[in-house]
Amino acid sequence: GCVKITPAHDFNDYAVGQRHNLPKINVLTHDARIRSMPEIIGGAPEAGLPAHYAGLDRYEARDRIIHDLNALDLLEKIDDHKLMVPRGDRSGAVIEPMLTDQWFVDLTRETQDDGRPGGLSAITRPALDAVRGGEIKFVPESWSNTYFQWLENIQDWCISRQIWWGHRIPAWYDETGKVYVGRSEAEVRAQYDLDGTVTLSQDNDVLDTWLSSALWPFSTLGWPQNTKELAQFYPTSVLVTGFDIIFFWVARMVMMGLYFQDGQVPFREVYVHGLIRDAQGQKMSKSKGNVLDPIDLIDGIELEAVVAKRTAGLMQPQMAKKIEQDTRKEFPAGISAFGTDALRFTFAALATTGRDIRFDLGRIEGYRNFCNKLWNASRFVMMQCEQQDTGLADTPVTLSDADEWIIGRLQQVERDVAKHFAEYRFDLAAQALYEFTWNEYCDWYLEFTKPALKAGDEAAQRGTRRTLVRVLEALLRLLHPIIPFITEAIWQRLAPMALVHVADTDSILGRPYPIADEAKINTQAIDAVEWLKNVILGVRRIRAEMDIPPSKSLDVLVTHATDEEVARFSRFAALLNSVGRIGNVTPLGTGEAVPEAAMALVGNLHIHIPLAGLIDKVAELARLAREITKTEADLVKARTKLDAPGFADRAPAVVVAQERERAGKFAATLVDLQAQQTRIERL
Repeated sequence: GCVKITPAHDFNDYAVGQRHNLPKINVLTHDARIRSMPEIIGGAPEAGLPAHYAGLDRYEARDRIIHDLNALDLLEKIDDHKLMVPRGDRSGAVIEPMLTDQWFVDLTRETQDDGRPGGLSAITRPALDAVRGGEIKFVPESWSNTYFQWLENIQDWCISRQIWWGHRIPAWYDETGKVYVGRSEAEVRAQYDLDGTVTLSQDNDVLDTWLSSALWPFSTLGWPQNTKELAQFYPTSVLVTGFDIIFFWVARMVMMGLYFQDGQVPFREVYVHGLIRDAQGQKMSKSKGNVLDPIDLIDGIELEAVVAKRTAGLMQPQMAKKIEQDTRKEFPAGISAFGTDALRFTFAALATTGRDIRFDLGRIEGYRNFCNKLWNASRFVMMQCEQQDTGLADTPVTLSDADEWIIGRLQQVERDVAKHFAEYRFDLAAQALYEFTWNEYCDWYLEFTKPALKAGDEAAQRGTRRTLVRVLEALLRLLHPIIPFITEAIWQRLAPMALVHVADTDSILGRPYPIADEAKINTQAIDAVEWLKNVILGVRRIRAEMDIPPSKSLDVLVTHATDEEVARFSRFAALLNSVGRIGNVTPLGTGEAVPEAAMALVGNLHIHIPLAGLIDKVAELARLAREITKTEADLVKARTKLDAPGFADRAPAVVVAQERERAGKFAATLVDLQAQQTRIERL
């Protein structure tokens, strides 16, 4: 049989034609009509096209050809064939492949026809060697494979585009079609000795956007002149980019940088981040109408304005109705104002290396709460320290275990954050700062300071105030690269309390970034305060399980306590009382009887809270009975659903897993409630 091959009108056929040296016959005009004479590329025309097809639109010509084949009894049959048809984004018109004259950069030849180095040896291979040799490092390193795959299978680069905007091709044509290349028409005339009688016209095409962008690392520094900026700042240190343009932009910047800057790479590291997708995991695009404007997240926007924004200027207007429906469903009340800092912290916290980010408003709301937490904590510190002695002079101070603990933990966090930033783990840096700020400084340390501020001697109060302001000032500097606005605002008020000689014009930007000082890490204080926290948390868990009011002071018994732990109970008595609402602590010796009590473990230490007289036995048993009945019903319902015929086979795996997890939680809760019921009954 025969196979139709059209090298001028099909990508696969073009490759076949290249392998077999076939002529390329173009039968279409630029507006997709049949030419009167074929354009032959790679051979001379043997004959013209049938005259009665000339000028016909492609669809009309196809119908005419089928009609003519039928009339000549040459058509055996017609089969339906489904295929992917390329269409223009804006017009929806079917795009026909055809050959046109374009400008290319050689990237595949070892040498040129005149003996000069070809693009493979002069451009492509050096770009490969720069990464293989370690001059450029990808973070994460796995993205270098994408870089290698593209360069190792590269084709010559078509750099001309038929669009309105861009760098115009620096080529001029005379009336015979001869081409002259130069920086300007004047340079062309001078170089080729062309006087005013020769009419020149510049090529109407523009350069590929990615070629213009590939020049960015050095063109922004004054190239092609050898400026002092170019000498000082090239090569740059790091490029931050998305994985989807590694081959479009990164590789081409490396190519152009090495070629035009005497073999110097344009940057040392390439940090590749993920793409921000919508809550359903879809790539954000204007055509889908799922783009979130950062300004709208910062300032807030009403629903009707969101709808108008998402449905305006669509490439496919027919999508407007669905986009409006989806938008009204996703944002029924519009978008609240979250502020710039909350948005920045959200992006940092979600910046897991190389992975795409599913963005939803729940995350940014949580980080807005974080900013509020920092603001409120700072207000507390200022209320305690403004117009007070914060240790700026050389007067003596006494530091408590809690002061030593937070100072040491600050050094550890500074060390961890420096490591995470060096490794481009912005997510881990944000997580470390979040946990230290919220959990340790705000939730624990501020509470630990209250007894010293209220009843400590002068040196102790001064030491606590100094620690409060100095740790907060360092924390603001740690947070500043991620949340610059709120940290600057707080720092302006806090700095005079924490630093000597602060001018009104000073900024947090002028302060050095914190560096950990290992000498300030008091491991004994850290261990002691971590133990204190665990004791308080253990008692709080018992309160929650037994429904004991947080405000009620509890006396506790302890067993298996070491001498050091007994001493800690005495040393931390004020904090145990003020923060944990723990009253008398009585150590019991080996063999001493322990009354019916709820128990918490802190290492080998047993903490017992006697229940007799602590709770209303009848009311508590009634409450537990209700909880047990409800939990039993929930457990039966979940197990019935899981045991239903075909449920595990028909339902999605994630649904089955969720239901099993629910059943497990109900079963564990039931065991806890029954054990609690047994303890209460024994009272």
